[in-house]
Amino acid sequence: MSIKTAENKVSPKANRIAVAAFFFLQGFIFASWASRIPDIQQKLQLSEAGWGSVLFALPLGLMVGLPVSGWLVARFGSRRMVMLAAFPYMICLLMIGLVQQVWQLVGVLFLFGMSANLLNLANNTQAVGVEALYQRSIMSSFHGLWSLAGFMAAGLGTYVISMNISPFLHFCMSGMVGVLLLLIFYPYALASDVNPPGDRPLFVRPDSTLLKLGLIGFCCMMCEGTLFDWSGIYFSKAVQAPKALTTLGFGAFMFAMAGGRFAGDWVVARFGTRRVIQLNGLLIATGLFIAVIFPYILTATLGFLLAGMGVSTIVPLVYGTAGKSSSMSAGMALAAVSSTSFLGFLLGPPLIGYIAEMSNLRWSFALVAVLGIFTTWLITRVRI
Repeated sequence: MSIKTAENKVSPKANRIAVAAFFFLQGFIFASWASRIPDIQQKLQLSEAGWGSVLFALPLGLMVGLPVSGWLVARFGSRRMVMLAAFPYMICLLMIGLVQQVWQLVGVLFLFGMSANLLNLANNTQAVGVEALYQRSIMSSFHGLWSLAGFMAAGLGTYVISMNISPFLHFCMSGMVGVLLLLIFYPYALASDVNPPGDRPLFVRPDSTLLKLGLIGFCCMMCEGTLFDWSGIYFSKAVQAPKALTTLGFGAFMFAMAGGRFAGDWVVARFGTRRVIQLNGLLIATGLFIAVIFPYILTATLGFLLAGMGVSTIVPLVYGTAGKSSSMSAGMALAAVSSTSFLGFLLGPPLIGYIAEMSNLRWSFALVAVLGIFTTWLITRVRI
């Protein structure tokens, strides 16, 4: 692992604060869009099925953009790509507030997904470089700031909705926050990336370690996607919670995931990456099995809390480990692992629906619990 520290003209602490700001920017912009989904759906008068089809444009843009994003970060460096991706990312948010037709929203969400993916890879490549300067795990805290930004953006969304502020004006306010963060902290971005490609070919076949890390990320993000999309339905149908408490499980999951990410770096420093991922896999399995076997409000909430703790640090640790690959540049290694991981987020929710249709929702959640056990086993096969 190497990094051109001579080109880095600012302190590691300044680099870390800047990268933290970039993660916060990305989470704040994404959550701003998510907070106005009901308003935009109502504006376009889309049914649930129609809205689901429209939303597929965003992950499609993410997947299509993965190879190009990896090449751009590897070829031109993550510092430049932060700037190149952040402005289109924020412009797409503003455009979402202006759409009048379904086809317009589909096109904008596709571009939103592509720019989000480029910014994600650039941010994580920056984070890997800062982690190399610190010579200890700090990746989880960056992802924790993404989650914190989501909470703050959701709070702003609740306020502007209560004030009857239009999505476009709301997105303008969010965009101003993003522009300020970018202009203030961009000068302190890390100058050079870990493991720059040099004379090595940009496109090489990922080695077995990267493939295994991608599979671990797949399992984790399948769990994350399932709990994002199905936790409310699970509490409504399987737990049979009152309507006012159907979001309890999701809230417990998000709270535990954010808290786990902020505590994750200390835990990794104390116990090591392999042991933490092993424990996280067991927490996912234990939490979801509790929710499946005991489908009651208190036990299901506890189960989702444990699952959130389990999910919290797996992806940051997987990304951090992939970025230190000796066989590929950090940008291309992250692109390879991200593409495999994100398939879990993309395929998990519909797969859960198919299994629930054939059997029941509890059985589908039990399948995700098994993936937690698989994660605990698979990490023992990875060289870290």
